[in-house]
Amino acid sequence: MRRRSRYGWLELIEGILLILLGIYTLCNPGGMLRGITFAYGFLAVITGISDIVFYAKTERYIGFGPTIALVTGILSLLAGLMLLMYPNAGELIMTLLLPIWFIAHSVSRLTHIPLVRLAGKFYYYFTLIVNILGIILGCLMIIWPWVALFSTGFIIGGYLILLGIDCVVMACSDMDTGWM
Repeated sequence: MRRRSRYGWLELIEGILLILLGIYTLCNPGGMLRGITFAYGFLAVITGISDIVFYAKTERYIGFGPTIALVTGILSLLAGLMLLMYPNAGELIMTLLLPIWFIAHSVSRLTHIPLVRLAGKFYYYFTLIVNILGIILGCLMIIWPWVALFSTGFIIGGYLILLGIDCVVMACSDMDTGWM
Protein backbone atom coordinates (compact mmCIF):
# COMPACT_ATOMS: atom_id res chain seq x y z
CA MET A 1 0.00 0.00 0.00
CA ARG A 2 1.32 3.40 -0.96
CA ARG A 3 2.01 5.79 1.90
CA ARG A 4 0.25 9.12 1.48
CA SER A 5 1.89 12.42 2.25
CA ARG A 6 0.33 14.57 4.95
CA TYR A 7 1.63 17.65 3.21
CA GLY A 8 -0.74 19.39 0.81
CA TRP A 9 1.65 20.82 -1.76
CA LEU A 10 -1.00 22.58 -3.81
CA GLU A 11 -2.43 24.15 -0.67
CA LEU A 12 1.07 25.25 0.43
CA ILE A 13 1.87 26.86 -2.93
CA GLU A 14 -1.51 28.60 -2.94
CA GLY A 15 -0.89 29.90 0.59
CA ILE A 16 2.57 31.23 -0.21
CA LEU A 17 1.29 32.96 -3.35
CA LEU A 18 -1.59 34.51 -1.39
CA ILE A 19 0.76 35.81 1.32
CA LEU A 20 3.21 37.28 -1.22
CA LEU A 21 0.39 38.87 -3.19
CA GLY A 22 -1.11 40.28 0.02
CA ILE A 23 2.21 41.82 1.09
CA TYR A 24 2.75 43.31 -2.35
CA THR A 25 -0.76 44.76 -2.31
CA LEU A 26 -0.22 46.33 1.12
CA CYS A 27 3.08 47.87 -0.06
CA ASN A 28 1.54 49.31 -3.26
CA PRO A 29 -2.15 50.01 -2.54
CA GLY A 30 -2.41 52.90 -5.04
CA GLY A 31 -1.19 50.88 -7.99
CA MET A 32 -3.13 47.77 -7.08
CA LEU A 33 -5.88 48.21 -9.65
CA ARG A 34 -3.44 49.05 -12.45
CA GLY A 35 -0.39 46.87 -12.10
CA ILE A 36 -1.54 43.72 -10.40
CA THR A 37 -4.60 42.65 -12.40
CA PHE A 38 -2.56 39.96 -14.11
CA ALA A 39 -1.30 38.56 -10.79
CA TYR A 40 -4.83 38.39 -9.40
CA GLY A 41 -6.01 36.63 -12.53
CA PHE A 42 -3.23 34.06 -12.20
CA LEU A 43 -4.02 33.54 -8.52
CA ALA A 44 -7.75 33.15 -9.22
CA VAL A 45 -6.92 30.47 -11.83
CA ILE A 46 -4.71 28.62 -9.29
CA THR A 47 -7.43 28.87 -6.63
CA GLY A 48 -10.08 27.64 -9.06
CA ILE A 49 -7.96 24.67 -10.07
CA SER A 50 -7.32 23.89 -6.40
CA ASP A 51 -11.07 23.86 -5.65
CA ILE A 52 -11.78 21.69 -8.70
CA VAL A 53 -9.04 19.24 -7.64
CA PHE A 54 -10.60 19.16 -4.16
CA TYR A 55 -13.94 18.29 -5.74
CA ALA A 56 -12.43 15.59 -7.95
CA LYS A 57 -10.68 13.92 -5.03
CA THR A 58 -13.48 14.07 -2.45
CA GLU A 59 -16.83 14.15 -4.26
CA ARG A 60 -17.57 10.49 -3.70
CA TYR A 61 -16.68 10.53 0.00
CA ILE A 62 -18.25 13.60 1.53
CA GLY A 63 -21.56 14.57 -0.06
CA PHE A 64 -22.77 18.03 -1.10
CA GLY A 65 -19.87 20.18 0.19
CA PRO A 66 -17.50 19.35 -2.68
CA THR A 67 -20.17 20.32 -5.21
CA ILE A 68 -20.03 23.87 -3.88
CA ALA A 69 -16.23 23.70 -4.16
CA LEU A 70 -16.65 22.71 -7.82
CA VAL A 71 -19.00 25.61 -8.56
CA THR A 72 -16.80 28.16 -6.78
CA GLY A 73 -13.73 26.64 -8.43
CA ILE A 74 -15.28 27.15 -11.85
CA LEU A 75 -16.25 30.73 -10.94
CA SER A 76 -12.71 31.46 -9.71
CA LEU A 77 -11.24 29.91 -12.84
CA LEU A 78 -13.51 31.95 -15.13
CA ALA A 79 -12.82 35.18 -13.23
CA GLY A 80 -9.08 34.53 -13.42
CA LEU A 81 -9.15 33.77 -17.14
CA MET A 82 -11.15 36.94 -17.78
CA LEU A 83 -8.57 39.01 -15.90
CA LEU A 84 -5.72 37.40 -17.84
CA MET A 85 -7.38 37.82 -21.25
CA TYR A 86 -8.75 41.34 -20.77
CA PRO A 87 -6.45 43.17 -18.32
CA ASN A 88 -7.75 46.66 -19.25
CA ALA A 89 -11.34 45.64 -18.64
CA GLY A 90 -10.19 43.80 -15.54
CA GLU A 91 -8.83 47.01 -14.06
CA LEU A 92 -12.19 48.70 -14.49
CA ILE A 93 -14.30 45.93 -13.00
CA MET A 94 -11.79 44.77 -10.38
CA THR A 95 -13.87 46.40 -7.67
CA LEU A 96 -16.74 44.04 -8.56
CA LEU A 97 -14.83 40.86 -9.44
CA LEU A 98 -12.70 40.73 -6.32
CA PRO A 99 -15.62 40.89 -3.89
CA ILE A 100 -17.34 38.10 -5.83
CA TRP A 101 -14.13 36.08 -5.68
CA PHE A 102 -13.81 36.77 -1.93
CA ILE A 103 -17.36 35.52 -1.37
CA ALA A 104 -16.99 32.47 -3.64
CA HIS A 105 -13.66 31.43 -2.13
CA SER A 106 -14.88 31.94 1.43
CA VAL A 107 -18.02 29.89 0.81
CA SER A 108 -15.86 27.16 -0.70
CA ARG A 109 -13.58 27.16 2.35
CA LEU A 110 -16.56 27.02 4.69
CA THR A 111 -17.69 23.83 2.95
CA HIS A 112 -14.35 22.28 4.02
CA ILE A 113 -15.18 22.87 7.70
CA PRO A 114 -15.95 19.18 8.45
CA LEU A 115 -12.42 18.29 7.34
CA VAL A 116 -10.91 21.27 9.16
CA ARG A 117 -12.48 20.18 12.43
CA LEU A 118 -10.09 17.20 12.41
CA ALA A 119 -7.09 19.56 12.54
CA GLY A 120 -8.03 21.01 15.92
CA LYS A 121 -10.05 23.75 17.55
CA PHE A 122 -7.62 26.61 16.84
CA TYR A 123 -7.48 25.96 13.12
CA TYR A 124 -11.24 25.33 12.99
CA TYR A 125 -12.07 28.70 14.58
CA PHE A 126 -9.35 30.52 12.62
CA THR A 127 -10.73 29.19 9.33
CA LEU A 128 -14.28 29.94 10.37
CA ILE A 129 -13.48 33.56 11.36
CA VAL A 130 -11.30 34.30 8.30
CA ASN A 131 -13.90 33.00 5.87
CA ILE A 132 -16.84 34.72 7.53
CA LEU A 133 -14.76 37.90 7.43
CA GLY A 134 -14.17 37.28 3.71
CA ILE A 135 -17.90 37.00 3.05
CA ILE A 136 -18.57 40.20 5.05
CA LEU A 137 -15.78 42.13 3.26
CA GLY A 138 -16.99 40.89 -0.13
CA CYS A 139 -20.55 42.00 0.62
CA LEU A 140 -19.39 45.40 1.91
CA MET A 141 -17.29 45.98 -1.21
CA ILE A 142 -20.32 45.16 -3.40
CA ILE A 143 -22.66 47.40 -1.39
CA TRP A 144 -20.26 50.39 -1.24
CA PRO A 145 -18.04 50.17 -4.35
CA TRP A 146 -16.74 53.77 -3.98
CA VAL A 147 -15.39 52.94 -0.51
CA ALA A 148 -13.95 49.72 -1.89
CA LEU A 149 -12.25 51.67 -4.66
CA PHE A 150 -10.28 53.79 -2.17
CA SER A 151 -9.53 51.08 0.38
CA THR A 152 -9.29 48.06 -1.88
CA GLY A 153 -5.52 47.73 -1.66
CA PHE A 154 -5.46 47.61 2.12
CA ILE A 155 -8.55 45.44 2.55
CA ILE A 156 -7.51 42.96 -0.10
CA GLY A 157 -3.88 42.89 1.01
CA GLY A 158 -4.79 42.09 4.60
CA TYR A 159 -7.37 39.52 3.64
CA LEU A 160 -5.04 37.77 1.19
CA ILE A 161 -2.41 37.45 3.91
CA LEU A 162 -4.99 35.87 6.22
CA LEU A 163 -6.12 33.51 3.44
CA GLY A 164 -2.49 32.61 2.74
CA ILE A 165 -1.87 31.81 6.40
CA ASP A 166 -5.04 29.70 6.37
CA CYS A 167 -3.77 27.73 3.35
CA VAL A 168 -0.28 27.22 4.79
CA VAL A 169 -1.68 26.02 8.12
CA MET A 170 -4.03 23.66 6.25
CA ALA A 171 -1.12 22.32 4.19
CA CYS A 172 1.06 21.76 7.23
CA SER A 173 -1.67 20.40 9.48
CA ASP A 174 -1.59 16.85 10.69
CA MET A 175 -4.59 15.81 8.61
CA ASP A 176 -4.29 12.59 6.64
CA THR A 177 -7.01 13.10 4.08
CA GLY A 178 -4.97 12.09 1.06
CA TRP A 179 -6.83 14.47 -1.24
CA MET A 180 -3.77 16.41 -2.37
